[in-house]
Amino acid sequence: MLSKKTRYAMVALVYLAKEGGQKAIMSTEIAKNEKIPQRFLENILLELKKMGVLGSRLGKSGGYYLIKKPDEIRLSDVIRHFEGAIALLYCVSEKQYQPCEFCKDEAKCKIRGVFKEIRDTTSAILDKTTLSNLVG
Repeated sequence: MLSKKTRYAMVALVYLAKEGGQKAIMSTEIAKNEKIPQRFLENILLELKKMGVLGSRLGKSGGYYLIKKPDEIRLSDVIRHFEGAIALLYCVSEKQYQPCEFCKDEAKCKIRGVFKEIRDTTSAILDKTTLSNLVG
């Protein structure tokens, strides 16, 4: 399951992309129109800024804007940033691997094999899906 934080991050990115990406949008506008708690959204937007996806401007015409093109922002990057690993089991994770406490032999474990296939398929879909796909 994706956390609310990750889902709100995707909703905010879609909103910014629909608004043209380069135009600075106030977080209050996004929060109001997308029904996201303002303080929670502000933290998410700051994380997206640290991630290198958003920029911000202060002042009357300030707000947040995309600094990458929508077709350069992959869903897999957003999910990994907020959730960590995409894998459902640590023993099949590429970045957070931990040996399985239940397996006697990981190479022969049928359960691990199924979850590795799920991870590979999920990763492939998320890697090819960009913000552009969500806006269209």
